[in-house]
Amino acid sequence: MSQTILYVDDDVALGRLAQRSLGRLGYDVHHVLDGEACLAALEHGRFDAVVLDHYLRGETGLDILRQLNARGINLPSIYVTGSSEATIAVDALKNGASDYVIKTVGEEFWSLMQSALHQAIATAELRREKERADQEIRLGKERAEVLLAEVNHRVANSLALVAALIRLQVTNSKDESVREALAETQARITAVAGMHRSLYTSDDVRHVEMAKYLETLVQEVQRSVNVESQGPSIRLEAEPVSLTSDRAVSVGMIVTELLTNAIKYAYPAGTEGEVRVILRRSGDGQALLAVEDDGIGLVEGSNPKGTGLGSRIVRSMASTLGSTIHYVPVARGTRAELELDL
Repeated sequence: MSQTILYVDDDVALGRLAQRSLGRLGYDVHHVLDGEACLAALEHGRFDAVVLDHYLRGETGLDILRQLNARGINLPSIYVTGSSEATIAVDALKNGASDYVIKTVGEEFWSLMQSALHQAIATAELRREKERADQEIRLGKERAEVLLAEVNHRVANSLALVAALIRLQVTNSKDESVREALAETQARITAVAGMHRSLYTSDDVRHVEMAKYLETLVQEVQRSVNVESQGPSIRLEAEPVSLTSDRAVSVGMIVTELLTNAIKYAYPAGTEGEVRVILRRSGDGQALLAVEDDGIGLVEGSNPKGTGLGSRIVRSMASTLGSTIHYVPVARGTRAELELDL
């Protein structure tokens, strides 16, 4: 399929020569005399490239280039100028010309013109293909993010339903040990559900803003574990930190287990106190997660209270993060710390 060229030159004879010479090379050449005719032709026809002579009656090719730019016409353009006018060629390139050809007498001019046209049209086509590919990638990414957000929404709803059913079982159970086990299970499910909820309400489905996630998690743990009495309160001190969704799940599970243990065991039954969840940046690419209380204290390495499942979950989740839980000596109470590599 032949390519159509718009040739702008006020020399009628040279225009006819361009039609013959470029026609033999496989181009369909449409000749106009000035900028007004050029813009009119571009408005009503389809062209693969435009050739602009510099000197025209009452204007220059640079004037036409500026008008093309002002109208958003992005068409490969070859600028034709004299051999002693290098600065004009540079100005043409700065104004959006794809290439320039020095005007000479003889067949070599048309050979250079063919080479410039071929290169400019091929480059423009590659650019359009790249733009189409980028657009398809953007659309695909948007579709994937919408789908993933919907999946997270449905998973969060399903987990919330499971947690609600377990809450009913907690209410109806007469066995205290069963009630405690179910309440802990509910808290674990809620931690995962909260992460999915954070993802589908965020603009970035790959990362979780931990301050918002932990705020919701703390509220859920306080509500689900401390059902019958006031007991300890939970205070969150979290700096802006973002983690990938899989790492956020591990952190959420660790915080849930440590909070649950602190609420159950840090303070004698019926007494009030405070449990603090701390997340702050500790260095370049590092963050410190800590859960502490002012209760009766816990010695690292001592036998866990209850079934010990929570302690095993904490160690396992810390391992998936490439870290380890440490119980730091404090004057009063217990402080568990975990270094996070961001």
